[in-house]
Amino acid sequence: MRKLTSLDGKILIAMPGMSDSRFEHALVFLCAHSEQGAMGLIVNKTAPLMFFSDLVDKLDIVNDPRSVPEDVMGKPVLYGGPVEPFRGFVLHSTDYFSAEASLPISADVALTATVDVLRAIAQGHGPERSVLALGYSGWGPGQLEDEIQRNGWLHCDADDGLLFDADIDGKYMRALSKLGVDPGMLSGDVGHG
Repeated sequence: MRKLTSLDGKILIAMPGMSDSRFEHALVFLCAHSEQGAMGLIVNKTAPLMFFSDLVDKLDIVNDPRSVPEDVMGKPVLYGGPVEPFRGFVLHSTDYFSAEASLPISADVALTATVDVLRAIAQGHGPERSVLALGYSGWGPGQLEDEIQRNGWLHCDADDGLLFDADIDGKYMRALSKLGVDPGMLSGDVGHG
C-alpha cells in the first residue's frame, strides 16, 4: 500500500470533468488531510446573496451595526462546501489566533469557527486577512485519493492571493496558471496509460 502524502494547506483545483456540479471550477483549500479523510473550504464560490452584514444581523455580533466599517459589512460570505451548510468558518491570517478556538493550518493560515472571530472582525480587532465561509467540503478515508486518481483534482501550493483575494472569480484561472496549465488543454478524461 502506498503511503499517504498529506495535502494539508494545499489548494485542490477541480478538473473540467468534475462530475459533482457543486465543485465545478472549484478551488478547495485543504485544512486537514490524513488517512481518516480530508476537510477543506471552497475559496472561490460565494454563498448566494450572503454578506458579512447578514451575519452581523442574524448573530447579534455587535450592539450597533452602524459601527462596523462598510468594507467589512460588504464582505461576501463564501460557499465552503456542501457539508453542514449552515456552519460558519473563518479562514484567516495568523495575526489573530485564539488558543482555545483556532486551528493552525500553516505558519501563515489558521481556521476558527467561533462567533468571537466574527466579533473581532466587526470591531476592527480581527485578522488582517480573512474569508468567511458557510459549510465545508469533506471526504471519508481514501475518498479524496480516489478522486485524484480518477483525474478529478489537481493541486497546487496555497498563497495569500488564492485564499484571501477579493477577485473571487479570477482565482481558478490564477491557480491553473500557477501550475503552468492552459485550461484549454485540460481534458476531463482519465488517462493512466
